[in-house]
Amino acid sequence: MAPSATGETAPMQLPAMSKASSINASVLHGPRDLRMERRTIEQPGIGQLQVAVKTTGICGSDVSYYKKFANGDLCACMPLSLGHESSGTVVAIGPQVSGFRIGDRVALEVGIPCGQCGICRKGRYNLCKKMRFRSSAKSVPHFQGTLQERINHPAMWCHRLPDHISFDAAALLEPLSVAIHAVNRATPEPGSTALVLGAGTVGLLTAAMARQAGCATVTITDVDQGRVDYAIAKGFATHGYVVPRPMHTVSSSSSILYNSSSSSSSGGGCESGTSGTSTPLDGIMTPASSTYSSFQSQLDSAKGLAADMLALTTTATNYSSSTSLLVVEDEDDGGGVDITFECTGKEICMHTALYATRPGGKVIMVGMGTPIQTLPMSVAHLREIDILGIFRYANTYATGIRLLTAAHAQKQKGIAGGAGFILPSLDDMVTHRFKGLDNAKGAFELASRTVDDDGNLVLKVVIEA
Repeated sequence: MAPSATGETAPMQLPAMSKASSINASVLHGPRDLRMERRTIEQPGIGQLQVAVKTTGICGSDVSYYKKFANGDLCACMPLSLGHESSGTVVAIGPQVSGFRIGDRVALEVGIPCGQCGICRKGRYNLCKKMRFRSSAKSVPHFQGTLQERINHPAMWCHRLPDHISFDAAALLEPLSVAIHAVNRATPEPGSTALVLGAGTVGLLTAAMARQAGCATVTITDVDQGRVDYAIAKGFATHGYVVPRPMHTVSSSSSILYNSSSSSSSGGGCESGTSGTSTPLDGIMTPASSTYSSFQSQLDSAKGLAADMLALTTTATNYSSSTSLLVVEDEDDGGGVDITFECTGKEICMHTALYATRPGGKVIMVGMGTPIQTLPMSVAHLREIDILGIFRYANTYATGIRLLTAAHAQKQKGIAGGAGFILPSLDDMVTHRFKGLDNAKGAFELASRTVDDDGNLVLKVVIEA
């Protein structure tokens, strides 16, 4: 569990105010049915802070709810305020809270576990069965998100910010936490090699955390040229690979085998392949043979993609320049990277991840997408590749704040951190800002795209107060 707020400064008294007040909120009532509403907010209760929300980043899951009123197999059944990547200012303090003052700037960790079960007591509170997570339809009634003027939130899940961390950067501590948790699960050794599939916000930050952890080479892939260019130019990764667009057209074999209607999250690091067919020896096409042929074609495409991605480092050519980078590989290791982070949730990307990982390596499932997938498990079985899942994060916000503080100090002094790496600016990741909750609809529409009307990269869209 994250520690409760402590400090030597006595809390300020709750300001005199009416028992309840009205606030504006952006509320989703159905697919693309976003409305401005007035809501009532009570005084903060025991152990709570009232926070005026200053910045909320739009996540892929938010976009999914906005478009479909659902995210994966979670369907909203009542009006829902979206938003969970947020920061703000403390405006009121409830009873039995210490360590905070009115005006404190905070990042919000929006998942609230029970704190009592065995999982919580072991510190893995992200897996708590009673977890309530803002902007998610999993719990009923739904736990409303942060696209509201003010919210009451437990003080122990509010993280005080140093002055040098902006509200925008503080909001991105949420996806940074996912990246920190992913790399913590991977436990890379110094000098390891890593591959990141998907160059969205989480993919970029996962690549950066892999570099921070000492990985010597980090290759990032995506179907979008602009995102890969950005990853290399800003130092998130050492190498980049753009998946050819013509190959980005295949249906998953899960859809073929299970008639699954659910779709994966937006973006893709390696969705590729072609739907092939073949005729059995007797000349009669059967559903089973057609399905097998299509799946085998998908696997062949994944193998080819994996080989192309690995060639970036084995041929020692840097993506952004002609600078050579010597990568020494053991001829007997079977080829592949030590760790692959799959950040798209796409089935074909999981195929590619398995083929791109060396014997004895690890595949970290970061992206949540296609819920039922058909995988070549013998690849993992015979090569002893560990497949590890991650779900959100736990005990990461303090680490994220320390990393941002260290990066700020390094930039101020003009020095590099471990292995010459300085964490790229989170503020620079924000490509588009919308002012006010009444502009939320435009923000969601833009967040579902990869470029704006002027052809500029769309990476992280935020809504500011």
